[in-house]
Amino acid sequence: MGDATAPDVPAAALTTPDDGTDRAYVGDDGEAGSERASETVFPQSVASGGPTPSGVVLWTRLDPERFDPDEQVRLVVARDRAFEEVVLDGCVPDGHDWAVHDHTVRVDTDGHLDPDATFYYRFVHDGVASRVGRCRTLPDPDASPESVRFAVLTCQDYENGYYGALSHVADEDVDFVVHLGDVVYESAANLYGAGEDPVAGRDLSLPSGHDVAWTGEDLRHLHRTYRSDPHLQAMHEAHTVIVTWDDHAIADDRYWDDETDAPAFPDHPRGDDPEFTTRLTSAGIAAWYDYVPVRAEYDPDADHPHDQFRLYRTVEFGDLLDLVVTDQRFYRDRAPTNTVTLAGATFGLGVDDDPDRSMLGREQFEWLGRELRQAESRWLCWASPVLSIPFRFGLGPLSVRPKIGATWDGYAVERKRIYEELGAADPSVVTFSGDLHSYVVGTQRLGGTSGEAVGTEFMTPAITSVTIAEGAGLASGLATRLTRPLFRQVFTAMNPQMSFFDSHDWGYSVVEFTREDCSYTAYAVDKLTDSADAERRELVRFRRSHEDPAVERLSRE
Repeated sequence: MGDATAPDVPAAALTTPDDGTDRAYVGDDGEAGSERASETVFPQSVASGGPTPSGVVLWTRLDPERFDPDEQVRLVVARDRAFEEVVLDGCVPDGHDWAVHDHTVRVDTDGHLDPDATFYYRFVHDGVASRVGRCRTLPDPDASPESVRFAVLTCQDYENGYYGALSHVADEDVDFVVHLGDVVYESAANLYGAGEDPVAGRDLSLPSGHDVAWTGEDLRHLHRTYRSDPHLQAMHEAHTVIVTWDDHAIADDRYWDDETDAPAFPDHPRGDDPEFTTRLTSAGIAAWYDYVPVRAEYDPDADHPHDQFRLYRTVEFGDLLDLVVTDQRFYRDRAPTNTVTLAGATFGLGVDDDPDRSMLGREQFEWLGRELRQAESRWLCWASPVLSIPFRFGLGPLSVRPKIGATWDGYAVERKRIYEELGAADPSVVTFSGDLHSYVVGTQRLGGTSGEAVGTEFMTPAITSVTIAEGAGLASGLATRLTRPLFRQVFTAMNPQMSFFDSHDWGYSVVEFTREDCSYTAYAVDKLTDSADAERRELVRFRRSHEDPAVERLSRE
């Protein structure tokens, strides 16, 4: 990777401050402590992600109009919020190319922090300090934690609602946040909305003038806008995030076309132009990597897109849990074409039986198998951005498969192979999934809806994106009161592997692993109230024991 394009700054490369200033900038009563000044100089605030036992990736962005290239950008990390016990203090080196990276910076502190500990950090520039962020490292690999607790998020279309749910997540007593994808949508003009107009004050337009991203600048504009939201900022200031991506980071329903050896975007006006899709994919990776503090392998100078970026990885929480994070968009084959479109939704006809169709690609599939076979932790959690258990609407041969192109139903042979690996793994298995904009609790079984149980699946709902009920015009007023219980009964009856289904609400979930059990608590949050106090209610709570994939319902509305 050439120095001109390297986006990361290792903590070891930070330089000693040479401007005669000291850490009094952090938290003083002058301009450095002013919220107004912080928001002006650091308009997207701060964030942390990619935890290891000895560090995290710390992120911020400066306003180009307030950035002074002659003044240093300083990072201070401490054990306490008052910054009295400083553990890291240094400045971004002069070689960082601020303009190329849209005035963002990622400082990787791996190797400089203690395991299983909380730290506070702040950036300082030209006499102004950012807001304080809180971050957390992983346990030591040899540790035996009693528990780990996650908030699980997905699908936050900016135009379809407010992010009050994320302010609630900011207040949650969790160790980490897991985000399963669609941190931004590539769209404007309310393209994926249920109505004609976006939520008040949330309308977007792109620099290119198109309704979907056409350029890297379009995608950077979207990242900047999303990260300007105060509720999103509050969540990132409070928690360290472990994140993967889904399709909307670049283009809807994207897949890899083996014939052209290039990405394909079936819903994009230029989605069948390999030169265009390759260029936009590389630009999208660059924008996503600059704005998301993820730990991934990234070499923008590589010739082939698959050599530029590797996102899949395993995150270890001592001997308690292995979190296996997969990338289910970058390598996937085209979905089955035996489909029918009704009311704008695509349904699969029958079950996919193509043994060569892959969602993971050969190398990632082989890697996943090795990770599952080698896992020695008490629990294994698979972070799968899309639904893994079968999902049908109808009965018997009259069934159709909703969103077959975006679930594992479109890749059933590969799913069977993975389920066999899950069943053979030593740890007990739980899967996190998203994308369907629904709450789902289910049991992963060999043979689809019957057969040996190999794991438990917990789907987290959308933060704001359109639900099945909303898309059908059934998510408000009397319609909701009538159809919510109907949907829950009908979908679980048609899918006996599901213990719970809801597609009327938006929110997030909290999942806790202890040495004896795993619990899932689903929250619904009003997406039409732009407030940190947006109404929140507990929708449902389940648990499963370490010994048995079957779930027990603990509460209901």
